[in-house]
Amino acid sequence: MKIAIVKLSALGDIVHAMVALQFIKAYDPTIQIDWIVEQGFSGVLENNPDINQILTVNLKSLKANRWGVFKQIKAIRQYALNNYDLVIDAQGLIKSAVIAKLLGKRIAGFDANSIREKTASWFYNDKFDCSFDTNAIVRNAFILSQPLGLDVAPEQILNKKPCLFFVNEDPIIASFLQKKQKNIVLVIGSSWDSKNYPADKFVKIALALQQNCLVVWGSEQEKEKAIWMSTQADTIKVMPRLDFNGLKALIAKADLLIGNDTGPTHMAWALNKPSITIFGPTPVRMAFQTPINQVIKSPSLVNPFKLNKQDDSIKDIDENEIIKLANLLL
Repeated sequence: MKIAIVKLSALGDIVHAMVALQFIKAYDPTIQIDWIVEQGFSGVLENNPDINQILTVNLKSLKANRWGVFKQIKAIRQYALNNYDLVIDAQGLIKSAVIAKLLGKRIAGFDANSIREKTASWFYNDKFDCSFDTNAIVRNAFILSQPLGLDVAPEQILNKKPCLFFVNEDPIIASFLQKKQKNIVLVIGSSWDSKNYPADKFVKIALALQQNCLVVWGSEQEKEKAIWMSTQADTIKVMPRLDFNGLKALIAKADLLIGNDTGPTHMAWALNKPSITIFGPTPVRMAFQTPINQVIKSPSLVNPFKLNKQDDSIKDIDENEIIKLANLLL
């Protein structure tokens, strides 16, 4: 059987969905799995032994050049020549549903009551009901397994094998790691400012823990923040810009990750590494909590169906809560 998974973005959503692959392969090792992804995120899927082909699209380029849509359609039609027995739209957006429709005849996805863009469900032959406020990882495992007649239980997810892979990482990573101290990765950025824990509180955490704290960053603004943090505590070091392979390698070698609700933070869970995810305006359902993967949430109430980007309550979280939990996990 040959299947195509359509999960275009974003980083955290892709990481959440990848856990299902190991259960699909355990169920039927002969299933061939291709993954259609936005070009900029393909690196997070690389080196996964359960994926046969990573097939990319570049829909982001259409913002600058609308006529590029014809090039994208041509590429997708070329992918369709793989003759998929099943296409699963795990994204639930109109754009992902259209791509799924172009890829094959049998399309599976969430029903209209389970996704934000209800029109997307019109494109599916097989529709599945899963409440939108279900844990994000459980939801992804559900939509990728149910069309195959497979059930993935939360207990299986809890006992998963690591689902991110890297090879031949940059040797510079080793130069930042310490043997006599614990290595803690700090993820200080995210897609919204209101999801970001204050830099000065990250500094207080680093000063209290007195371990080797390595800050990763993805934009110039985040880099400037990281550099400022390093001037406030000699236990903080700023990592060079890392590609996805390097980021996976660093997290896999760390003792703990502390970060905002964003893709790199969720990588720690995927790699079976201890982590603390700090939540403000987003729901804790975005994390799969385990004995080593814990969350700390601000006191604000979150409506998962309508997020409030003006909710700055993450700034009110006492850093001592994080310090206490970090010491327990270390």
